[in-house]
Amino acid sequence: MVNSLYRLLAVGILTTELANGFSCQAADPASTAPEQNSAGARTGSARVRTKELQAAMTPQEALAELRAGNARFASGRAQVRNLPAKVRATTSAQHPFAVILSCLDSRQPIEIVFDHCIGDIFSARVAGNILNDDILGSMEFACKVSGAKLIAVVGHSNCGAVKGAVDDVQLGNLTGLLARIKPAIAQVPADVQPRTSKNDAFVQKVAEANVRLVIQQIREHSPILHEMLDAGKIGLVGGMYDLATGDVHFFPN
Repeated sequence: MVNSLYRLLAVGILTTELANGFSCQAADPASTAPEQNSAGARTGSARVRTKELQAAMTPQEALAELRAGNARFASGRAQVRNLPAKVRATTSAQHPFAVILSCLDSRQPIEIVFDHCIGDIFSARVAGNILNDDILGSMEFACKVSGAKLIAVVGHSNCGAVKGAVDDVQLGNLTGLLARIKPAIAQVPADVQPRTSKNDAFVQKVAEANVRLVIQQIREHSPILHEMLDAGKIGLVGGMYDLATGDVHFFPN
């Protein structure tokens, strides 16, 4: 009787987990159910993005794929993937369609938020999603060398780094990082008061201004990416992730 109850409970838990469909969740390694991406590629349970599919994708299609993935995640319909097979399928090559700069915050795991997995996205994460030469060089590699079609800068609500910049926190190497966010504070209209970290609306506006600032810096400080953007070879977008809902709201272009 007790063993039967345990078995029923285990089945119930497994059913709930599958229904929730956490992104990058491992599926049965023996599964052969095909996955399909927005370009219609089917490669069995280890969906992989080929060089040909990456090359054929437009920046607009890349953004649409991010939107669709986030919609799946936020609504609890994230795909279930065969991770061991995915690892094997991407061992010799990778062809990600986007590079995403996001915050270090543990509540914003970017592949999960966009319901993508191994080999799909170049992910750069740093507190406050700030830009520096190393990250900019990484973006140049991702787009110019590896063929990514979209750069997305994604901040988030209730950002601790933004709050630290607003409060002028001084703490070791973090001080210099927060200094990169401070110019965004001046971009928020003076009538938004009080200008403290306790004002959620002000923090949100600074976070949004910071994303826009980083987008501007990408254009201004990388001739390589600037040229690719002007030629329409890649796209550049900004957005905000809502910690409360799981939704990413992209800014209008």
